[in-house]
Amino acid sequence: MIIKDAMLETVCGITSRLPENIYPEIAFCGKSNVGKSSLINALLNRKSLARTSSSPGKTQTINFYKAVCLIKMSTDTQENTALRDEKKTSYKDGRITSPETSADLKKRDMSLYFVDLPGYGYADVSVEAKKQWGRMIENYLNLSRNLKCIFLLVDIRHKPSENDKLMYEWILKRGFEPVIIATKLDKIKRSVLERHIRIIKQELNTNSDIIAFSATDKRGRQEIFGIIDRLLYTG
Repeated sequence: MIIKDAMLETVCGITSRLPENIYPEIAFCGKSNVGKSSLINALLNRKSLARTSSSPGKTQTINFYKAVCLIKMSTDTQENTALRDEKKTSYKDGRITSPETSADLKKRDMSLYFVDLPGYGYADVSVEAKKQWGRMIENYLNLSRNLKCIFLLVDIRHKPSENDKLMYEWILKRGFEPVIIATKLDKIKRSVLERHIRIIKQELNTNSDIIAFSATDKRGRQEIFGIIDRLLYTG
């Protein structure tokens, strides 16, 4: 997956209506200061498109980042696309013409949205503000028609919080299997990585694979791109 262009297209506040997007959406969900904006910047290959801060609670809106990317198709998808496009094959001047060559079938431009949701669990805000942010997140996850996947971010240094567990269970009940991304990989030693991953799995009661990610050195970036590739061509 190669990012060709990216922009912040829409910002939704508490009273805003969600945009009627036509492209797939991937939501980034997690507690305040877990690194959602940093992950989005790393994936989009931008330093500061999504605003980051060392202070929790920076993202207080739902931000839609539109990305134009070059997606590499899997072998199975290439074959299915080729079979489908055989029906579109036409004849001109005695020659067979096809809308796509074999090289075209391997890669294709696509647009999608990375949706940065407000962080939950930030202590230094009012109870009412927490409720408002919670309603924004819930409304989006319930109402988005193009939501393909939810990335749930947790801090690899710590056990998932009660809010992390509640969010994971809530996402499952909505029919999604979240992709769990353990951020801040550069903050721990390699020797303890497997133990920290095991703890996260135990706390969330899941056997799903967990992607460890570092915004500093981009470890885990290609694994996330691979998931996005598969989502876009099977969704």
